[in-house]
Amino acid sequence: MNLNEFQQKYAYREEINYNGQMDLLARVVTEQKERYILQTINGSKPAVIKGKLRHEAISREDYPAVGDWVTLQEKDSNDIVIIDKVLPRFSSIVRKVAGLKTDAQIVASNVTKVFIVISADEKLNERKLERYLTAVWESGASPCIIFSKVDLASDIDTNIEHADSIAFGIPIFKWNATTEEGKENILANIHEDDSVVLIGSSGAGKSTLINALLTEKVLKTGSVREDDKRGRHTTTHRELFILPTGGVIIDTPGMRELQLWTEDGDTLSHTFSDINNLIAECRFTDCKHDTEPSCAVKEALQTGDLDEGRWNSYLKLQRELAYIERKQNAKLASEEKKKWKKISMQHKKKR
Repeated sequence: MNLNEFQQKYAYREEINYNGQMDLLARVVTEQKERYILQTINGSKPAVIKGKLRHEAISREDYPAVGDWVTLQEKDSNDIVIIDKVLPRFSSIVRKVAGLKTDAQIVASNVTKVFIVISADEKLNERKLERYLTAVWESGASPCIIFSKVDLASDIDTNIEHADSIAFGIPIFKWNATTEEGKENILANIHEDDSVVLIGSSGAGKSTLINALLTEKVLKTGSVREDDKRGRHTTTHRELFILPTGGVIIDTPGMRELQLWTEDGDTLSHTFSDINNLIAECRFTDCKHDTEPSCAVKEALQTGDLDEGRWNSYLKLQRELAYIERKQNAKLASEEKKKWKKISMQHKKKR
């Protein structure tokens, strides 16, 4: 494989901005407990991270993730290569780790599009979709919505109508696994320089869709339970695949929950642009949307132009993000203190 073939096949983009030796460049294909499979110009390689990288890592975000472009340590005689550095990411889907710990987990990095896969045989959970859209817009990638299992759906049009009312022009596709209807429309939305990741609940049909897009069964899929027609969870790790039509696609395990993560204070602006526009129309710039006169938000709630459930969802996510931001700041302060304490101790040992 020559340089151009490697870059094209694995959706290398100019944003990566790598000017080093091309035989030391690789993309992370899978990751399981700090053991990696990389794709290099010379083929697939198992890898581990360099001790220095692990030593300098402050959080989980500093470790390689599926989709990352990394550089390798100069070649040695071992079959396992050493990851020297993670190149800067131009996008990353991030969520808070489950539980009380304040840490980020990268679902996939350097992706251009995120396909949110939703089972069409259930009533759409609009609040969950708002949460997914918020995470995608925060990532720097563009969202698309795919309704799977349309052959089992009793009212797909209502689901699409409700999704469109909060997605504001985001592409929405239908996918029938039995007939493969909708496959060509989905593929037409993936270009050769695209890196796409699929996210969604367990059993939504992500692996089945990827098998169809790859035109071969590379992923294990679960049967549908007869009692509730729900798919079974099968994907246990993240993995990157090459699409025969161009571009790459990343499969991810189903998410039981998606706790948001924020890097700035503007996380909700895309998902809730309608509410932001209403807030801008309020008479007072510091309006609390409670008892103030000439409040555009209250007026929209009273007339029904703004759904109360959507407004409550906005407030809930706003509180959640504010809480996470406070926890992040406290964690950063603690880590900075530990860092300088460690430097001071090392300095004393040298004296």
